[in-house]
Parts: sequence; structure tokens; C-alpha cells
Amino acid sequence: MGAGHEGGAGGAVPDREEHLRRWAALHGAPAPTGVVRWWLSLVHLLSAPLARAGVAPTALTAAGLLLPVAALPAAAAGGRWALLVPLLVAVSGVVDSLDGGVAVLRGRTSAWGAVADALADRVADALALAALWLLGAPGPVVVAAGALAALAEYARARGGAAGVRDVGVVTVGERPTRVLVVAATALVAGLRPQDAATWAAVGAWAALVVAVVALGQLLPVLRRQLRALDAADDVHGVGRGEDEGRGA
Repeated sequence: MGAGHEGGAGGAVPDREEHLRRWAALHGAPAPTGVVRWWLSLVHLLSAPLARAGVAPTALTAAGLLLPVAALPAAAAGGRWALLVPLLVAVSGVVDSLDGGVAVLRGRTSAWGAVADALADRVADALALAALWLLGAPGPVVVAAGALAALAEYARARGGAAGVRDVGVVTVGERPTRVLVVAATALVAGLRPQDAATWAAVGAWAALVVAVVALGQLLPVLRRQLRALDAADDVHGVGRGEDEGRGA
């Protein structure tokens, strides 16, 4: 969810259901369910007082990016220091979601805020996976997990650029799930430092599986949506052009 321009302090904010509706509209997705709904409900609970206080979404975006940076030296140190990794990654995920939550609740979303938030998310995702690598996860698995997760986000973004306004699917690989996978396995790695590499590898493989499943959920739906747009253009005699139809 994109961070917008900061709003003024005070005033009523939308309730949880309205927040979920706005999130779905902004992301071109149906009403969230499961882990994503739980996560967004938590975001609403924490965002509401910040929105009333007029906290700037950009400040939260910056904090969400700096926290996983701090996780890297903790992961490199190993031992009980690794217990800081799940804490920092989880808090980063929550804080990063709060920027969009505040922007949505204040009705201050913006195109630049959405782009900045998306870029921060991708960097934070990479840093979280890098922490697993420092804990002992195999590098190729970490790289593959990160690349496929980024590919899913890129595909969704390109679909939006091509005119898809409602992709119609919330995948298993949305960012809340990715954050929880890394945080949970890093927590076990910190609690069992003698098996840290094993649990870091479990986290990396789990992240890879989640990314593969997410692509399997997203791409067929996105393909149908894009074909429907092409068919509508054909009916109206409008060409989509080489760069939109085939990509550059």
C-alpha cells in the first residue's frame, strides 16, 4: 500500500472494514482473507492513532527500511544476537505497512507515495532474505526466492500499467506472509544457534516455495484479465501498441 502526503492531525478515521475495502481498491485485489486480513487488521489498529496524530507516512517508510538494515549485523554476529533478526524484520514489516495504513486512513494516498513504498518494500524484502543468508541459508535459494517474489510484484505492477484495475486475487505470497516466514524461521535460528544454518535454510526454501505458489496463483488470473482487455480493445477497434501488448 502506498504512502501518501501527510494529513492533518485529529479527526475521525475509517473503521477496519472500510480500511480493508480501500486496501483492496488500491491494490486491485478482492477483499483480503486469512493471514493478509489478519495483518491488515493489525495495521489498522496501529495506524488509527498515528493517523489521528498526523504522523507523516514518509517517516514510517524510512523507518521500515532502516530496521532490516540493522538486522544484518545481528545476523552476521550469530548466536543469541540472531534473536534480534526476527524482531527487527517483524517490526519493519509492521512499520512499513503503517505508512500506507496512515495514508489510506487519512485519504492522502499519492502516486509518488505508492512508488516510494513499493521500492522500500523490495529493498526490505531483499535485506530480510540477506539476513537469512548471513544466518547460513544457501545463497542460490535466497537469490531465487527474492527474484521470484520480486517477479510477482513486477507482474502485478505491469498488469496495472497495462490497464488491469482489479487483478482479482490475493496470493499466498503477499508481503505479510513473506515477513512472517523470515521472522519465524529466524526466531528458531536464534533460539537454537547450534542449528541456525538449518533453520535459515528452511526459511529460504519456504520463501522460495511461497514465491512459486504466488506466481502460480497470480499469472493465470493476470493473463485472463489482460486477454479480456485485449478483446475489449478489439471490439472497439483500439490497438494497445507493441510496448503494452508485448512489453519492452
